[in-house]
Amino acid sequence: MTKPWHGIITATATPFREDKSLDFDKYAEHIAWLAANDTQGAVTNGSLGEYQVLTPEERAKLLETSVAAAPKGFNIVAGVGAYGAFESRKWAEHAAETGASVLMLLPPTSYRANDDEVVAHYREVGKVGLPIIAYNNPFDTKVDVVPELVGKIADAVENVVAIKEFSGDVRRVWKIHHHAPRIEVLIGADDVLLELATGGVVGWIAGFPNAFPKESAEIYRMAMAGKFTEAAPAYAAVHNLFMWDSRKEFIQAIKLSMDVIGRYGGPTRLPRLPLPASDEAQVRADIKQLLDFYAQRKN
Repeated sequence: MTKPWHGIITATATPFREDKSLDFDKYAEHIAWLAANDTQGAVTNGSLGEYQVLTPEERAKLLETSVAAAPKGFNIVAGVGAYGAFESRKWAEHAAETGASVLMLLPPTSYRANDDEVVAHYREVGKVGLPIIAYNNPFDTKVDVVPELVGKIADAVENVVAIKEFSGDVRRVWKIHHHAPRIEVLIGADDVLLELATGGVVGWIAGFPNAFPKESAEIYRMAMAGKFTEAAPAYAAVHNLFMWDSRKEFIQAIKLSMDVIGRYGGPTRLPRLPLPASDEAQVRADIKQLLDFYAQRKN
């Protein structure tokens, strides 16, 4: 039995129809598809899910939909990011009532909080009692949860159990082990999968398994087994595509990937517009590189 934050946890895209209404049936089908394709869980209402542009009613129903659609043993992580701790705590309470396995919590998302304020934020949400994955995304928030701050959170909030590390700095995994030895580290960006897997991680909160779960899982399993040389050719083939996960256009790129392979990605909601033509062409070229690699390997 693994803990519910172990393994490949896909940060899911939210399916909007062309009129930008939310298609809950498609989302339920996507959760079931991920569960059947070598992944261990899914994040609902994360950054990739465009939670900021959902209504409260949509956000609540999306989590309820994912929990209902998840088969036994497939873990649902509830994203509870919000402007402040009381709003995040409200979403954490809803997650507990709904049956989510674990929470994923950003620091305050619109305020450059100091260390004491960040710790207080996690302490408030921690009162709900569910395990918490801290989420460091200094690009989308005004706070960088550096390893020293992870240590302070770990000392103050017992049910913060792990961190999704999205800074892109591969040295941080070692610093987190030093400053917060009980906190487990999750790979937080697709384009540092192989690099961070060398550092004693327990899982990967990933974007591109929305389109390529089996290919992603193969690389992940090899990396976690220490088979880095064996994993390198496939990782090289997918890395250009995986780098989109660390760009501000990551949602559009991942949704386009889903559309290209015959899944449903669909449009984004404002303020995000479709990719400019040059970016779309590059994403399609990066997808082709991945598909060509696997096609050649079969022959």
